[in-house]
Amino acid sequence: MTITLPLPRADGSVEPYRLTGSPIARPSATPRFNRIAYAAAHVVSDPLRDVTPWGQPAIDWDTTLAFRHHLWSLGFRIAEAMDTAQRGMGVDWAGAQELIRRSLVEARTVAGADLACGAGTDHLAPADAKSLDDVIKAYETQIGYVEKCGGRAIMMASRALARIATSPDDYRHVYGHILRQTRDKVVLHWLGDMFDPQLKSYWGSEDFETALATVLSIIEDNRSKVEGIKISLLDNACEVALRNRLTDGVLCFTGDDFNYAELIEGDGKKYSHALLGIFDAVAPSASKALASLATGDIDTFRSVIEPTVPLSRKIFEAPTQYYKAGVVFLAWLNGHQKHFTMPAGMQSARGMVHYADIFRLADQANVLDRPDLAVERMKAFLVTQGF
Repeated sequence: MTITLPLPRADGSVEPYRLTGSPIARPSATPRFNRIAYAAAHVVSDPLRDVTPWGQPAIDWDTTLAFRHHLWSLGFRIAEAMDTAQRGMGVDWAGAQELIRRSLVEARTVAGADLACGAGTDHLAPADAKSLDDVIKAYETQIGYVEKCGGRAIMMASRALARIATSPDDYRHVYGHILRQTRDKVVLHWLGDMFDPQLKSYWGSEDFETALATVLSIIEDNRSKVEGIKISLLDNACEVALRNRLTDGVLCFTGDDFNYAELIEGDGKKYSHALLGIFDAVAPSASKALASLATGDIDTFRSVIEPTVPLSRKIFEAPTQYYKAGVVFLAWLNGHQKHFTMPAGMQSARGMVHYADIFRLADQANVLDRPDLAVERMKAFLVTQGF
């Protein structure tokens, strides 16, 4: 049966849109990949308890954890309490601690489940950091908490360090001090200022080559403690340059939500693993594509994952830091939560036309898992927007 609904366009017009997509079938068993694939997962707010969503947003823990089971069942590792979970944009360190603790406990109930947890300095306001020692203590607090709970850390970029550092040597000092004392290997995190404007000039320079030299020296000096590095600059040439110069045994994790398909496939010599927010939104497609890649079926890998790229580019368009709204919008359309509200009211960060474009592209990418439900919810959403 053909399903059609009217959708607004950027020029103010309305077009009847006819759905053409086909949902991706779920695997009969948890698939195996030949790439390490972390899905950075979102959190689900609880609108019935959300009295002060800007200050202390309420989290629906049951639904939040159920979504992690969805990702584990599709073969993904989870990158927990990361940017996708609205760290620093609705979820503070207190909320992140609870999320980390609960997710680690939940992972132990699932055979083969794996996750790593974001640890940064976000409980330290950048303006309150007076010295590098303040930044070091903040990192020690968060990585110490992750390790106390039995988890492994992803060492998130620090707004406080970006503000107070005066040279690349300051980054070498802080990272070296922390990495020498971590219990396990960690994943470093190079997040561009398109994701967080406060991270401008991270690693001590706006020049990519200079910044690259700094982070490579940090990795080389601490190679026994670094599993890999996630790079999120939305520039595939920058990622390839990093990937080609990494020390043997140190992994490159793509965080490029614009170019992930080609970076994961690789150039015949090297490839990237993945730590991506878009995998939250397109998990069944990404799972099928990665499973196909593992069997050498490149054609299926490309045919399944490439249609998700235009959708991802729309979700992550500038201002990129608001991409979380599109991720949660799709979770709602696909029935993973009962509402489209977010911590800090972040659903208001994008406009109706943006969401209409996401709906079209999700259908064309075969990402709408339950088209009838998605149409029903899209119609209700349009009504609430005055359409």
